[in-house]
Amino acid sequence: MIATEILKEAEQFISVCYTELDKPDEEARNRLKEIEQSIEKTGSYEHTMEELRHGARLAWRNSNRCIGRLFWQSLEVRDARSLQDADQIAEQIFNHINYATNEGRVRPTITVFASQHGERKIRIWNHQLVRYAGYEAADGIVGDPASVEFTRACTAMGWLGAGTAFDVLPLVIQVNNEPARWYELPEGLVKEVPLTHPDIERFDELGLRWYAVPFISDMKLEIGGISYTAAPFNGWYMGTEIGARNLADFNRYNKLPEVARLMGLDMSTNTSLWKDRALTELNVAVIHSFKKHGVSIVDHHTAAEQFMRFAQQEQNIGRPLTGRWSWLIPPMSPSTTPVWHRGFDNTELKPAYRYQKTPYTRDDYK
Repeated sequence: MIATEILKEAEQFISVCYTELDKPDEEARNRLKEIEQSIEKTGSYEHTMEELRHGARLAWRNSNRCIGRLFWQSLEVRDARSLQDADQIAEQIFNHINYATNEGRVRPTITVFASQHGERKIRIWNHQLVRYAGYEAADGIVGDPASVEFTRACTAMGWLGAGTAFDVLPLVIQVNNEPARWYELPEGLVKEVPLTHPDIERFDELGLRWYAVPFISDMKLEIGGISYTAAPFNGWYMGTEIGARNLADFNRYNKLPEVARLMGLDMSTNTSLWKDRALTELNVAVIHSFKKHGVSIVDHHTAAEQFMRFAQQEQNIGRPLTGRWSWLIPPMSPSTTPVWHRGFDNTELKPAYRYQKTPYTRDDYK
């Protein structure tokens, strides 16, 4: 991004940020003068901690695909912009995982590393800080099919998993143009939830589990013309993310047939609605198990109600509400939620979390 564009976006951000923080107009004008001088001298500028904190929270508030935005002001922002060493970055990430997991009482958290400037760029290769490996085998995929390419990249760098369906992948960090480095997550750091069912006694025979917290780590945070290419963040899970997608999708763990067989359902015809019945019980097991183990989770009905409260708050304040309907409706029983019955403006506002090009490709790790 050229200097004039950075300044333009900085002006827009500072105007919104300082207004929402109830800062005097003169303070905003003086700050913009500092930013302009920095851009003229260096081609960039640095956010104050207050700007970084509010900018990261605004990016959550502006996230069109997120149903959990009611809690945007609760995001804990951790400043790690001074770090350039991969070992130190890894240590901060481990601290983030521990702090945010909080023994199951999940705290929405983001850790922001140094911004992109010229050739300087930090990337976390993982899609999520915690995710299960996927191995190609003669009779199909063992583990998570969504992780096959990344697992291949990790093994090419020397990592060796146990080959089970639930191997936690290593953390992979790349600083500038240096070779990427991988780090095994410390023993006991990752909290996992074994899945059981409140009524189906044999459900545990399926051997299903899932990790407690979704830590998104491959998106960049854009605030006022500045891009933070490494800024892992987390909230807590909505149950259907696990029970109706990760474990149920035919191109992921595809566990509905196993659940249906356990339940003794007729799978010979669609008219038995065996998929729907198995899907419901799989989601019951997810929510039951997370609550049993004291891990924060929200069901899709409550999440939809919370989103409508967020929508009402934004309307009361006079801010435009944006959203992507196809993402805001839950993947299970969407028409039973209030989100289903209204449309949304999908205009993308800034600050924002943006997708980035994957730093590795299939061709690199065949």
